Amino acid sequence: EGRKVKGADLAEHFPLLSQFDPDNTGYISTEKFRSLLQRHGSELDPHKLEVLLALADSNSEGRICYQDFVNLMSNKRSNSFRQAILQGNRRLCSKALLEETGLSLSQRLIRHVAYETLPREIDRKWYYDSYTCCPPPWFMITITIVEVAFFLYNGVVLDRFVLQVSHPLYLKNALLYHPQLRAQAWRYLTYIFMHAGIEHLGLNVVLQLLVGIPLEMVHGAARISFVYVAGVVAGSLAVSVADMTAPVVGSSGGVYALVSAHLANIVMNWSGMKCQFKLLRMAVALICMSFEFGRAVWLRFHPSAYPPCPHPSFMAHLGGVMVGITLGVIILRNYEQRLQDQTLWWIFLSIYVIFVLFAIFWNIFAYSLLDLKLPPPP
Repeated sequence: EGRKVKGADLAEHFPLLSQFDPDNTGYISTEKFRSLLQRHGSELDPHKLEVLLALADSNSEGRICYQDFVNLMSNKRSNSFRQAILQGNRRLCSKALLEETGLSLSQRLIRHVAYETLPREIDRKWYYDSYTCCPPPWFMITITIVEVAFFLYNGVVLDRFVLQVSHPLYLKNALLYHPQLRAQAWRYLTYIFMHAGIEHLGLNVVLQLLVGIPLEMVHGAARISFVYVAGVVAGSLAVSVADMTAPVVGSSGGVYALVSAHLANIVMNWSGMKCQFKLLRMAVALICMSFEFGRAVWLRFHPSAYPPCPHPSFMAHLGGVMVGITLGVIILRNYEQRLQDQTLWWIFLSIYVIFVLFAIFWNIFAYSLLDLKLPPPP
């Protein structure tokens, strides 16, 4: 209530709209709105026209807010706008996006991504109409290139690409997390650029590209990078709390946050997700995650080549999963919605912040109080 938009602001979208509100109240009656759509709907994308008709039919107050129209034309949606569509009486009557023919290769790719990640047809059509590939999914591509570059550099320096972690100089790297050097705060994040070996890097890169790029194309770099980085930080902090004598390397915290969020979103919207062979693909993803986790557990408890320092911990994987099934799921379930309007977002974000603060105090005080025997500094 009380939202007003000047008619001049709509000139670039629909110049005739202002004629139906001469008093500049910011609203137009649904009857006039339907008439306007029937006369000039050909000027709009068919999917957006369909959504506008659904908005008009779902409105019980007999009027449409100008701002909802502007939001639609500028590819911005509020939570109330989305609810008006989803809870309306009118079903979207046009054929599904999957049934459309004559699409170019890029259009088919965008449609494929929409069906891979979004459970609602209205969201898939919205994404299909609004996606411009500007900017491209730069975050996942960039982070992958940097991780591979650091791995290749370490491989050349150490003259080893398999089980690099067993090399005597490996722990001297300034990027990995080491319990004796936990006061160096950057290590809680930069450890993702170090991997135990090509067997560790390979699976992480495959998972984060296959899952991360489509998610970034749909939800944007800001949200996906937040989930990824939150998983990375939670992973290193989980190690510092639950496996206090072990170092940690690898991007598994961020990768597991993204993959677990995506899988959880599929399960929670099983009937709505229309991706092909979803059960088989979920099984393959879970097998890959289990294989990588099993490798990390085996390596952690395998006798170290250079005692008394143990091999890297596997707790970062679990920290990433916890971020994925909490913060990650909320982000993936609220495509193009304001997260600050979601109660669960604030609950899970508060839990995450509390955990981070707890882990910081734990790192400051617990190590000395427990009188642990830590491995020597590298």
